[in-house]
Amino acid sequence: MKRVLSALAVAALVVLSDGHAAAQQPAASAAQGQPSASHLAAAREVVNLSGMGRSFDAVLPRFGEAIRKNAVTRPDLTKDLDDVLEKLKPELELQKQQMVTASARIFAGSMTEQELRDTAAFFKTPSGQKYVLAQPAVLDEMVRQMEVWTRDVSEYVMVRVRAEMGKRGHIMQ
Repeated sequence: MKRVLSALAVAALVVLSDGHAAAQQPAASAAQGQPSASHLAAAREVVNLSGMGRSFDAVLPRFGEAIRKNAVTRPDLTKDLDDVLEKLKPELELQKQQMVTASARIFAGSMTEQELRDTAAFFKTPSGQKYVLAQPAVLDEMVRQMEVWTRDVSEYVMVRVRAEMGKRGHIMQ
């Protein structure tokens, strides 16, 4: 779950960082209040075409797995629990769609409708489709690299701080 959430965070940062300058200026319809239906539709299309919607799919089964894991002490519940979780799938799909809508609203607030249409057009190209296919592996590797980088930078900063504090007569453990 942590890796999925980390990957989602990295994905959001990567996607949104490209539009950072544009995000400094509110989108025209966002400045007027609620985005139009067509603006939201364009944003929703970007969320789905970019693979973000697929990322939400990866999170939902984790809830059922966690519940099954907690029910291990009661094996007699397995069949009924599986049935209940299966019946909840349509409700979970609605929950996912709420997250897709929330993501679309965020994009609609950060990008104009035309920018979203241009972005969706990119995701429909062979290069855009390859980007979406490569994205999960790239994000997993980015998370791994970020963990290594964070550890290395943390160690580096601590060594440098100790050295500088040592020059000032302070010993740090």
